[in-house]
Formats: sequence, structure tokens, C-alpha cells
Amino acid sequence: MLLKRTSLLLALLGGSLHYARATVRLPRFVADHMVLQRDAPVPLWGWAEAGETVTVTFKGQTYKATPTPGTGRWQVSLPPQPAGGPYELTIKGQNTMTLRDVLFGDVWLASGQSNMEWPVRDAVNGKQEVAAANYPQIRLLNVDNTATFSPQVDIRSAAGWQVCGPGPVAGFSAVAYFFGRDLFGKHHVPIGLIGSEWGGTPAEAWTSAAALRPLADFDSTLDELATQTGSAEAVSSYYAAREAAFQAGLLARDQGRRTGPTGWWASPAFDARAWATMPLPGHWENPPASAELRNFDGIIWLRREVELSAAEARQPAVLHLGQIDDVDSVWVNGVPVGGLSGWDIYRRYVVPAHALRPGRNVLAVRVTDYQRGGGIAGPPDSLRLDVAGRRLPLAGAWPYHIGLDLSALPTAERQMLVPYRQPTLLYNGMIAPLVGLGLKGVIWYQGEDNAARAAQYRTLFPTLIRSWRTAWGRPDLPFLFVQLANFQPDQPQPANYEWAELREAQARALALPHTGMAVAIDLGDRDDIHPRNKQEVGHRLALAAARVAYGDTRIVSQGPTPGVLKTAGNTLRLPLQANGSSLLFKGSAGATPSFAIAGADRKFYWATVRFEGSTLVLSSPQVPAPVAVRYAWGNSPFPSLYNRQGLPAAPFRTDDWPGLTEGRQ
Repeated sequence: MLLKRTSLLLALLGGSLHYARATVRLPRFVADHMVLQRDAPVPLWGWAEAGETVTVTFKGQTYKATPTPGTGRWQVSLPPQPAGGPYELTIKGQNTMTLRDVLFGDVWLASGQSNMEWPVRDAVNGKQEVAAANYPQIRLLNVDNTATFSPQVDIRSAAGWQVCGPGPVAGFSAVAYFFGRDLFGKHHVPIGLIGSEWGGTPAEAWTSAAALRPLADFDSTLDELATQTGSAEAVSSYYAAREAAFQAGLLARDQGRRTGPTGWWASPAFDARAWATMPLPGHWENPPASAELRNFDGIIWLRREVELSAAEARQPAVLHLGQIDDVDSVWVNGVPVGGLSGWDIYRRYVVPAHALRPGRNVLAVRVTDYQRGGGIAGPPDSLRLDVAGRRLPLAGAWPYHIGLDLSALPTAERQMLVPYRQPTLLYNGMIAPLVGLGLKGVIWYQGEDNAARAAQYRTLFPTLIRSWRTAWGRPDLPFLFVQLANFQPDQPQPANYEWAELREAQARALALPHTGMAVAIDLGDRDDIHPRNKQEVGHRLALAAARVAYGDTRIVSQGPTPGVLKTAGNTLRLPLQANGSSLLFKGSAGATPSFAIAGADRKFYWATVRFEGSTLVLSSPQVPAPVAVRYAWGNSPFPSLYNRQGLPAAPFRTDDWPGLTEGRQ
């Protein structure tokens, strides 16, 4: 036994000593099971000791790497290869590294926020999709969440490249996987999918500092960030300290935490009968919210009472509170039972039996909303108390009171003090290390986090696209994106909406060459910001890829588009291009909640619509001299306009009147 242990120790030491002597190092995305881009020069790089000769051997040919003086970095370019594999590559310096099971095919970078991050296991029929995901020629690489002050030379990835199977695919981006699966079924070549996404992130976090500077909107933050250096751990420490100080300041100002004769607002003894009420689930900035909450950011306390029997009060309960935007602290009868940060995280808290009482029980929820939304999202069943086999519904009217209005604080204090929301930090940690890697193209699903600044997004989003193309040195790099799905309720009559303005900003990016947009206005859920039908999202992106990246002009890749609007007395005439075999109108005769028209007074009313061939004729008795039309202009509008291939028209408007988000930064 001693001999075996000694042999094992020597073997481990030998491996460690060999690694210590090794001087050739590779990026984490150059590894076993990787996919390299076919039909294009193949750049490979790594690091070694200065002056060290490095060679790469592939298919019997040896290529000498070119060093970058003073950096230890080397690079080699292999000649273009057709789709195929598996192959081996051998990299040799003082040490030798052999990469196995390497394929050549199409490599796609998938990025954005939570709807791109959303995993396969949580998509529609997720369990079945995971079980059926046996595609050995599809490979997956997930980039770990990393925010850094300066551009990095390598990604973080705990798993590295993985062969697509039920285990690896379960937590991988659903949109990326279904997109890649669609491409593989059509082109029958290996597909490499790189997931580099982070939920709740704005576009500026994914954009380089050099690209953002000309916009001037982010200069003060960029100036501050330019003074910082260090690793991802340094970023975390820096923002943790700022967040702690910020939260301490909030607690000190929060009226609900005061003590004295009236007590604090989580106490069951506190008298909240004079409080106003709000309907939950719902966001307090959305209709039918009260006027005082329409643009409110800050702290709001919510209370709700439930009655329990003596038997129920002797057992622990489970409190479900949906998705709270952004931070919550929860008490039951004054006993803390939970609290989380993150608008997209489902709240489920265990309530210990000692916190419960027979009869009246008081639930108190302190919600801190930093920007937009605010409140509790989800279906009605996501608000409930499960106890002793009984479900007590909590959806309905909740008393509320304002604890602190953030608008009263200095602007510097009101900034979101989390690193993943800061300009450039995700580009530095999760995109910059990949620059130079051969790509077929990019797919992008983001915009929710910039909706309150939709007018700014008109410039910001094209800036992001150009910044990535500039970094890769490829002005023709295909860039495909998803237009935001329907989410949140609408007002009964036509109105202005941030999400409608954001969708318009996204559509404007199609003015850039080699771009494509997947419309998702009919795939969402008004009660859930994360629609589960990622299969169709991936399919529509694949249709866009067919045209933009693969040059297949036979594929119908978009829905109907409007022509030039013409006025004709009390009607508007709008020609439509089907972009398919023909138009399909899903509305009923007469008024439809899809189209609204307005006169010079800019007041919109629902329109009566009819078709004359491929021309839409619109009118309303309330608009005797119409000049403008809007289609599907809302949070969750009714999408009525399709082509026969089943692709919806993107929301549009013919006016350029200022909306809700003009001038916001």
C-alpha cells in the first residue's frame, strides 16, 4: 500500500513538474472538442517565453508561429479548411500539447442578456429537448460571467468546449442551441456555439471604451473607470464596497425602518390601514399604477395579511413572491425570512413555524427598485403561501407606502452600483478575449435593460455592432438580433411605450449592412419577461442567417414591411410588401387593436382597416384628417399582420414625433 501511494505521489509530482516546465500556453477556447471556422484562414495564438520557437502541426504540415515582440504572445494562421473532422493539432515549444477531436464548421458567437442566457431546460418542453439533444457535431462553449476594468487576453470558462449532449446542453443558451440545431439540420456541417451572455445587462456594458467615447453619454463613468485597474476580483471588491456604502445610506433614509411611537413597517403592530393599495403581481410603473408611481424609483413597503389555523401555524410554510424588481427583504410577523437581489430571480422563501401565529399573520416586503418597472412580476399563482397542503393565494390588492424616493438623492448616489451594468466591463471580460477568433457571425438578444433609454439605443446599438466589427477587422461580420418580444400590459387606448420605442431602435439597426432581425412580437408573455418559446426564436434567427450569412435569397426570412404612406381625404393608404408568397391578416373586420391613426394633433385612435389588394386602407371617425399610422405600438400588442410563411410584421410607425425616452441618458 505504501509503494502504491508513493508511486501515485511521484506520478502527480511528475505531472506537476512537467506542467511547471511547460511554457506554451493556449487560450481556453483553443482546446479539445473545439470547432474552428471553415473556408477561411484559421488564426491560432497563445503565449510562450520570449524568443521561444513555437510550431503548430496539422494534417502533416508544420507551421511556425510568429511572435509578438515583448509580449510572449505568438500567432499562426492555418490555411482555409473545408468542413470536417475530427482532427488533431499539435502545438510544440519547450513542451508539446495535442488538441484532439477538433472540427471545422461554422462558429457563432451568442451574446446579450437574460433571454439569450435562458437555458434549454427551462424552454418549452425543456425536459424533452434536453433528453433529445444528441448532436456530437454541435459543440458548446460557455463563457463565465466576467467583468473587468481593462480588456483581457483570455476568457474564463469552467467547462470549456463540450460535445452537445443532454448534460452540457441543459444549462446552455436555449436560443443559441435551437439556432445552431436549425443550422446543422440545414447545412450538415459542424456548428460551434459560444455563449457569452449575462442577464440584466445594458448594451453599453458590451461595448468598447473606444467606441463609446464619441457618444459622450458615458464620459463621466468612463473617466472614473479609466482610473481603475486589476482583475475581475478587483472589480468585485470595488463595487461591493460602493454597494455596501450605498445600501447603508438607503437604510438610514428609509422611513419604514424608523423606530419610535409608530414603529417600523414590518411589525405586525404597525397600523397600515391608511395605506393606498396596488394590484399585484404587476409593475408599479405600468398601468393601472397610481400617478405617484408612474416613474418611481426607490423603496416601497408592501404588506398583506393572511389567516392561519392553529394547526397550520405549527408547521413551516413556503412563501412564493414571483420575480421582484430589483431587491427585496421579507418579514413574516416581524421575523426576517428572506431577501434577494435580481429582477429576474424567482423568490421562494421557507417560513419557519416559529414565525407563524394562529389567526392574523402579517407579511411585509421591502422592495428597492433602482430603475424602471418596480414591483412583483409573474402570473397570479406566483404569489401564494403554501402551508399544510393548502395554497393561500396572495394575488390582488396589497397595501403599500413609500419608504424612500431615490430622486431625492444626488445623481452619483443613484447610479446602479453593480459591475455588470457599467460601460465596457463585460466587453473587456467576455468579448475582447475572443477578438480574432474565426466566426461565421453573431447572434444577439438584448434590449430590455435599455428600454427606458430607447432613443439613446438608436445610436448605442449600431455603435456596439460597429465596435465588434472593428475589433474583428470584419465590416461584413453578420450580426443577427432578436427584436423584443411582447411583455407587460397595454393601456386600453393607443399610447406611448418605452418598449415600442426600443423595438423601433432595434429595427433601425437594419440600416447597417449584413444585419438581420428576428421579430418576436408574437412569441412573448405579457406576464413574464422570459418567454419560453425559444425554439421559434432560434428558428427565426436561422432564417435571417440564411439570407445574411449564407446568401440564400430563396428563403423567406422576414414578415411584411410597409411602403410609403399616402393620405386620401379621411383615409390613409399604406402599401405592404409581403416578403413571402402573400399577406395574411389575422384581425377581424372593423376596428382592430393593431393599427392606430392620428391627425396633426398627434392623438392616436384605433383604426378601422381593410385591404385593397396589398394596400391597407385605414380610417377612424375620430380622425377626419389622418396623417400617421402606428402598427403594434405597445408592450404586448395584438400582432395581426403576417405573410403566408407565418412570419409577423415588425411593429412600425410612420411618424417621427418625440416619444417617452427622448433625451434620456
